[in-house]
Amino acid sequence: MSLSGKLAVITGAGSGIGRAACNILARDGATIVAIDRIGASAAATIKPLGDSHLSLEVDVSSSDNIRAALNDTLKKYKKPPSIVVNSAGITKDNFLLKMSEQDFDDVINVNLKGTFLVMQNFAQAMVAHNIGGGSIVNIASIVGKTGNMGQVNYASSKSGVESMTRVASKEFGKFNIRVNAILPGFIKSPMTDKVPDKVKEIYLQSCALKRFGQPEEIAEVISFLASDKSSFVNGASIEVTGG
Repeated sequence: MSLSGKLAVITGAGSGIGRAACNILARDGATIVAIDRIGASAAATIKPLGDSHLSLEVDVSSSDNIRAALNDTLKKYKKPPSIVVNSAGITKDNFLLKMSEQDFDDVINVNLKGTFLVMQNFAQAMVAHNIGGGSIVNIASIVGKTGNMGQVNYASSKSGVESMTRVASKEFGKFNIRVNAILPGFIKSPMTDKVPDKVKEIYLQSCALKRFGQPEEIAEVISFLASDKSSFVNGASIEVTGG
C-alpha cells in the first residue's frame, strides 16, 4: 500500500470529500486523524476504520483549536502527520449586494484562514520533527477560478487557497514538504445538496461528462498527491471537474 506507515490529518472529515479521503487514505495504508467541527461526525467516519485512528472535534478557524488538535495528535502518535488534507469548508451563499458582512467573514475564516492555520501549525511541527517527504493537499474549487453568481465569499476564499498553496509550495520546498491544490467541480456532497435544482441543471449542461462527481473521485487524487507517486508534483492546481 502506497501510504503504509504514514500518518494523515484530514479536516472536514465528517462528510463529503473529507470523509471519502479518510476512507481512501486508510485503504491505502495511512493512519487517520479525522478532524471536524462536529465531533460525532468525525467519530462516525473513523469508527469502521479501526482503533488505530483518531477523531477530534475542531473548529479550524480557531488557532487554539488547531494547536490543541496538534498536541492531541503528538500525544497519541509521538510524531506529527506527514500528510495534511485541508478539506474543511462551508458555504453561505448570497448575491454580493445582499450578502451580510458576517456571512462573508464566516466563509473566509473557515475556508481560507482555517487552511492557513492548519498548514502553519502542522508544517511547523513537521519541520521541528524533521519529517521529510511531507505532503499537504488543499481543497480549493474550480469556482475560485471561474467565479459563480451568489458565491463571492466562497469563490474568493477558494481562489485564496489556491494562491496560498503556490506560496507555501515555494516556502516549504526546502524542508521537502510538497503543497498542492485540487480544484473540484460539482461534487455530490451535503454541501452541494443545498444547491437549487435549476443551478444543478445548468452545471450538468456545461460539464462534458454530463454528471456530478463523487467524493471518492476527489479522494483518489488526494491519495495520489499524498503518496510518493507524485514526488515531483509541487505547487500544482489539479482540476477534477469532469471537463
